[in-house]
Amino acid sequence: MTRPLAALLAPVMVAAAASAAGAARADTLIDRCQASVCRARLSPQQLLGEVQELVLQARYAEARPLLAALSQAPGVRLEYRFLSGYVAQKTNDLKTAAAFYRAILTDDPNQTRVRLELARVMLLQGKRQGADRQFRLAEQDADLPPEIARTIRATRDVIRSQRDWSLNVDAGIMPDSNINNATSADNINVYLGGQAVPLALDDSARPRSGVGRFGSVDAGLRLPAFGESMMLVDLDAVGTDYDGRDFDDLAIEAAVGPELPVGERLRVRAQAVGAQRMFGGRVAMRQAGIKGGVETMLSRVGRLGVQFDARRTFQAFDPGYTGWQWGGYATYEHAVAKAIVASGGIFARRDALTSAAFSSTEGGVIAGIGGELPLGLNVAVSGTASRAVYDAPLYFFSAAARRDWRFTARATLGVRAWRIAGLSPSINASVSRIDSTLDYYAATRMRYRFTLARYF
Repeated sequence: MTRPLAALLAPVMVAAAASAAGAARADTLIDRCQASVCRARLSPQQLLGEVQELVLQARYAEARPLLAALSQAPGVRLEYRFLSGYVAQKTNDLKTAAAFYRAILTDDPNQTRVRLELARVMLLQGKRQGADRQFRLAEQDADLPPEIARTIRATRDVIRSQRDWSLNVDAGIMPDSNINNATSADNINVYLGGQAVPLALDDSARPRSGVGRFGSVDAGLRLPAFGESMMLVDLDAVGTDYDGRDFDDLAIEAAVGPELPVGERLRVRAQAVGAQRMFGGRVAMRQAGIKGGVETMLSRVGRLGVQFDARRTFQAFDPGYTGWQWGGYATYEHAVAKAIVASGGIFARRDALTSAAFSSTEGGVIAGIGGELPLGLNVAVSGTASRAVYDAPLYFFSAAARRDWRFTARATLGVRAWRIAGLSPSINASVSRIDSTLDYYAATRMRYRFTLARYF
């Protein structure tokens, strides 16, 4: 941690008994005990007071035996863990300090003071991304004094300016009810010579289930550019491997461009983007374009983000899908509790492709809620609903243009308190459904992901 960052944190990270700061040094039991052997009977609260006084006086070696005794005292588990973490922190045993603070937050994610101390320890360990996450959660506490909130914002700005890379990886298995994304219809009508002809679909056109091996990588670089701006370099890759290769799916996206802070609460970014998707071992699609956004803190507990995306798509399987895609999103996030965030938004998308029958306009809404719960659980639930309208009929199926209702729902449960070789387990369940005026495009898909994730 650099000196400016340490100085910035100093007003926030006060001693465990801050209310007594500046008071005259009080005699402790150890001071009053002159004999070579000293016995005393103390209640848990009296013992706690002795430990607090020793910690306040920075007499950490003398506090440790009393802390060991405090660990057996009833009703002071929280205080024992906090003071033990604080003593470990002050004596540079950062791993032990972080373990005590995490144990507290596992039981009660609403302990903002503990979260601030954990963030400071993570900074000292060089874990800037994790520290920034802890500060962000602490910042959501509506009861924070204004000066502390300002210090946290300034600290996060320093972290963002100094954090030059980030990396998140996960891997696991993914059971899937519809790996070929097939129609849920058993029979469809097609039009030949103006006449409707009913067709029964064979097994190859129906949904196939399977279990895939899933993995993803999310990496980023932040490099100093001009003035206070940063150059962002992002790489995302996600893939699923099934037995055989017919339905293997791999998507890669890279983006590079500047991010510029505008005042205290506003950030603007724009990036050139390139993407490629491979399906069944073959290149299915390539894209090139630009994306960007604006993010502003409306208050300590409210954030508004607006994003845009414009890409030229080159479709390998069917040139009718080649063309332009535009999208826009507006999302508002609001902290409904110290460690719980709710969000809602709207989006619109336009596909202007070579074939008018494949071109469409879509609009919809997004909603979600998630955060930290006791026992070290991270929970999130989200969903979308949208309406898509196509430009022209696909005459093989109907004389009327296609209309869709599209729905998705997702639930995630992660256990950050559990670590397996540094990896945290999570379970994700998602369901998607398309109700279309063309039966052939009606589909339902359920997927589950059982993964281990590492956050660097």
